[in-house]
Amino acid sequence: MTQWRKSSYSASDGNCVEVGRGAGVRDSKSPSVELPLTARQWSLLLRQVKSH
Repeated sequence: MTQWRKSSYSASDGNCVEVGRGAGVRDSKSPSVELPLTARQWSLLLRQVKSH
C-alpha cells in the first residue's frame, strides 16, 4: 500500500494534490483515481510546474 502525503503548500480547505512515493499523484478529494508517474516523469512534471 502506498503512503500518500499532502504538499505543505496545500490549502486548508481540502483542495490539494497528494504524492505517493513510487506511485504518482492524486486529488485528495478523489483518492481512488491516481495518475501513475515514473521517477523520470515526476521530475519532468516538477520542472514544468516550476517554470510557470
